[in-house]
Amino acid sequence: MSDLSARASELLRLHHTGDMLVLPTVWDAWSARAVVNAGFPALSIGSHPLADSRGQQDNEGMSLADALEGVARVTRAVDVPVTADVESGYDTPAAELVERVLEAGAVGINVEDTVHSEGRLREVAEHADYIAAIRAAADAAGVALVINARTDAFLGSVVELDDPLTEAIRRLQACEAAGARCVYPVRVPDAASLHTLLAELSGPVNITAHPVDGAPSGSREELRAAGVRRITFGPLLMKALTGSVADLVTPWS
Repeated sequence: MSDLSARASELLRLHHTGDMLVLPTVWDAWSARAVVNAGFPALSIGSHPLADSRGQQDNEGMSLADALEGVARVTRAVDVPVTADVESGYDTPAAELVERVLEAGAVGINVEDTVHSEGRLREVAEHADYIAAIRAAADAAGVALVINARTDAFLGSVVELDDPLTEAIRRLQACEAAGARCVYPVRVPDAASLHTLLAELSGPVNITAHPVDGAPSGSREELRAAGVRRITFGPLLMKALTGSVADLVTPWS
């Protein structure tokens, strides 16, 4: 546990250096080693690319055991802190979720407010309470687990909100108060919305970006200048590589 504790503390420190932390999103041992060999001090595992690599579906088409088996393969392959997407928690109680995530070697988690098994968004207090219970379980284990609390308020996949920006702020502020160390408003639509979020939230904010094209809310340098402190790629690195693979092999077809 001491090694996990040290890695968690290092991951937390990396969120507060004053610069933007880029955590390339990987899905297996090969992609993880490639990222570390490129010089990155930590990485993220995305549920979408992990599921694709296993021939399964995102949105909890994997079981928690499936997901954590993939997480463990990555954490065994590299010697840097790893944060893993656990979707909405796979209907798993907080204490059990933390125990199993730590056993898999991850020292950070992404937890979203879409309950896939029920096709709904958690209520604000419900999601914050789950985050608080995860925080308490991690603290009891002596590991400064970096909880990245995600809201799908902008997605509109299970419910269309009248004012998704205001709702995202309300949800993420509650998660910060509950012990999240980073918050994640998925699919921020533009720079103006991003600036409002950054002004209203107190801790690091995670933005998903394409490794070449950036994000709808800005390019790499625009996101850095705005004060974004964490970038992940979600499924976009895998998608970019898919195109490159096709370019390489098509002449041989």
